[in-house]
Amino acid sequence: MIQIIKKNFTWISPSICAGTGFPSPADDYIDHPLDWNEFLVARPAATFTVRVMGQSMSPLIPDGAHVVVDKSLTAQSGDIVVAIFNGEFTLKQYVRKNDTHYLIPYNSSFSTITIQKEDEFEVWGVVTFSIQSHR
Repeated sequence: MIQIIKKNFTWISPSICAGTGFPSPADDYIDHPLDWNEFLVARPAATFTVRVMGQSMSPLIPDGAHVVVDKSLTAQSGDIVVAIFNGEFTLKQYVRKNDTHYLIPYNSSFSTITIQKEDEFEVWGVVTFSIQSHR
């Protein structure tokens, strides 16, 4: 299950480069402010944030995370998508093999969905970023 949150981004934050090692003492400055709109949103009119509810994509995208979804992109096999499946929104990896379409959860406790001809199925948008708390 997902919850569509908002269409416009207003986050602005200072940015620093962070390597995986120890920082240099000479790097005691903060670079220019990072406008999250520029960083996360390529097509503002087609971009939304969605709050993830559920465990089917954990631990890759855990419950409570937010994903940035671009509705203008065409889904390619392997993309993580927000889809409408039989009247319900779902977040899964979209895979196409030959002429068969699948919605695959990251969490192996959940079943893969094989899209049948009689199913209502639409890719609502393609996930371009995920945002989650690490604490």
